Amino acid sequence: MRILVHAAFFSIQSLPSVDREEREGYSLTPASRLLLKEESLNITPLFLVFLDPIMLDPWQNMSKWLRNENDINPFQTTHGKMAYELAVEDPKLYQSINEGMASDGRLVASVILKHCKGIFEELDSVVYVGGGTGTFAKCIAEAFPNLSYINFDLPQVVKGLEGSKNLSFVGGDMFETIPKAQAVLFKVFIPYYTCLLTLKSLII
Repeated sequence: MRILVHAAFFSIQSLPSVDREEREGYSLTPASRLLLKEESLNITPLFLVFLDPIMLDPWQNMSKWLRNENDINPFQTTHGKMAYELAVEDPKLYQSINEGMASDGRLVASVILKHCKGIFEELDSVVYVGGGTGTFAKCIAEAFPNLSYINFDLPQVVKGLEGSKNLSFVGGDMFETIPKAQAVLFKVFIPYYTCLLTLKSLII
């Protein structure tokens, strides 16, 4: 608990005592409140994705991956395929990833709309690469009705999703082509792949 307090995940508070002896208790902080299910912006689904054994096992194979010239990342080394390929075959994993990204999208959108609205106010069009099922996209599209917003992801991810007047869902492969827009938005996966590939190139 002391470690979690030091990390600002919990705080220490003095508790009232009838016998006049000082006692300490722990209370939630803004960080730990994000894991409460009753919180509208909770990111519990995202943490459940990160803590899934399927996602944790690749970290045990980092050395094996570094010696492998063919695999893109440790996930592929461990499971023989990329995460999105495995998710298509595993409905439970697929739903878990989508729920996790949706919870992250709601939180990030709330921060952007509160503190960084100027990012989108000068734009006419945006394409969000890897936008998932569109939770983040819908928040931004609703806040900026004059902005043309494209939510771009793999065909199986956006299949059947309905857009709106200024929001459209487009399926495709980012490694082949990306829809044209005034700005391109990457939110999560680019740093992950970039860091891993850079690390591998430096070590090898």
